[in-house]
Amino acid sequence: MSKTPLIGRRREEVPCTVEINNTFEELGAHLRFDNGVVVHPGDEVMVHGAPVEVPYGHCESFRRTATITRASALERTWTRATGDFEFMELCEFSFSERARA
Repeated sequence: MSKTPLIGRRREEVPCTVEINNTFEELGAHLRFDNGVVVHPGDEVMVHGAPVEVPYGHCESFRRTATITRASALERTWTRATGDFEFMELCEFSFSERARA
């Protein structure tokens, strides 16, 4: 029997590390679950704690707790089925009559 309920959702609290890079070479934030938990399509993640600011030229890590709200089997199936269409919304296409040299 699957651990994922067909309709209901379940939540779990997990420790995590937030890594923020604010340098010329890299600007980004990454979340790593400390106990190896995997997030699946349709799952939602909320990181708890005070907002952080990392000054330019620095990279810092912060220990936090995150709540993962697991998608039901039905939500997960829907997300997999429609995910490609939503990705296409992020793409920008341009058609013009001019030839580019």
